[in-house]
Amino acid sequence: PTTGVLYKEDNYIIMTTVDKEKYKCLLPLIASGNEEEEKDYKGPTPGELLEPLFKQSSCSYRIESYWTYEVCHGKHIRQYHEEKETGQKINIQEYYLGNMIMKNPLSEPEESQELSCGYDLLLSLTQIPTKNIEGQMTPYYPVELGNGTPCSLRQNLPRSSTVMYICHPEAKHEILSVAEVTTCEYEVVILTPLLCNHPKYRFRASPVNDIFCQSLPGSPLKPHNLEQLEKQQEMLKMPFRRVKEEEMPSTKEEKFSSIHKPVAVGSHQLLTVGTTHISKLTDEQLIKEFLSGSYCFHGGVGWWKYEFCYGKYVHQYHEDKENGKTSVVVGTWSKEEHIEWSRKNAARTFYLREDGTQTVRMVSHFYGNGDVCDLTDKPRQVTVKLKCKESDSPHAVTIYMLEPHSCQYILGVESPVICKILDTADEYGLLSVPS
Repeated sequence: PTTGVLYKEDNYIIMTTVDKEKYKCLLPLIASGNEEEEKDYKGPTPGELLEPLFKQSSCSYRIESYWTYEVCHGKHIRQYHEEKETGQKINIQEYYLGNMIMKNPLSEPEESQELSCGYDLLLSLTQIPTKNIEGQMTPYYPVELGNGTPCSLRQNLPRSSTVMYICHPEAKHEILSVAEVTTCEYEVVILTPLLCNHPKYRFRASPVNDIFCQSLPGSPLKPHNLEQLEKQQEMLKMPFRRVKEEEMPSTKEEKFSSIHKPVAVGSHQLLTVGTTHISKLTDEQLIKEFLSGSYCFHGGVGWWKYEFCYGKYVHQYHEDKENGKTSVVVGTWSKEEHIEWSRKNAARTFYLREDGTQTVRMVSHFYGNGDVCDLTDKPRQVTVKLKCKESDSPHAVTIYMLEPHSCQYILGVESPVICKILDTADEYGLLSVPS
């Protein structure tokens, strides 16, 4: 048995192989390894950890094909659609899905703080709620918002929402999803690093414990088929023995610290939150491979993930076990088309330093001629915006997609790798290896 895992003699099952060999398999008693840390935690409550977000009056946005969702933390949730009419008049269609309710609108901040503390205390005494986020039961901190726009389908009752804050160390308070769970009642999931300081809100990798099997009288120590399989595996390994591990090209990915394992089902990292970690190539190698298009960036939130290969293409894809991979070409690279586009659009934007010099802040590239869009009967196209993003991990990449017009996209790509090459941008925003 694995050390540190409890096994009881009466907690077993009998397994029989196809060759009628019998084995008694002891099952481990499953226990969470985090209980001690959670018990000893004396730090800020989840409400206190989220306080900076509410005090800054910051807002998060999610742009979908028609609606834009705006969550102003601690204030309101708004769903709106803007249309430009003739004469440049902007027509806005909007609904408030919830507003923050206080006992008394004139109440002092201290009073609302007391309400928050009371709610935290209630949560600490009860089971922390969890939600199935892409196959993983994830703890969340709920904030209720009511008093939204009246709902005609429910006798003009006001719309209401539950905002579920969940921990993700690399997130920037993104909206992961908005769902209408019943008529005019919504659930909004927000990813935030602020909750990660609380042990009860961290992601947990499901523990893997061995099942220990003993042969019963009359059966061999190991099943016959298992011994055959092990021999075959040994034979297959033989020719590769000479290659030392350190000589192998490193394709291993950097992970979050053990506390913050990404949500994973099988071998797929499903909850990428737009951020992946790329392999440990040297900076110079990585820049060369990225600019040649042979090293592609992956990221995205929710159903669709995105693949961006510099100077080649932008793909949008979804993978699942039943149907395999569904892929859409969002845009392909043509240097001539991009140069034509850059004559009418700003390919570079600049940032003015304190000493009066300017540096490139962002470059924009046009990728056209994607798959034909059902809504417009025209090819999809995307503007890729490459930005510098400082990070503790030198190889982090954050990717997000916006769709301001049907099948016309903006792909934001942020990484410390880009910081090193932005200043090489020419008048068309094209990048090169730093000299």
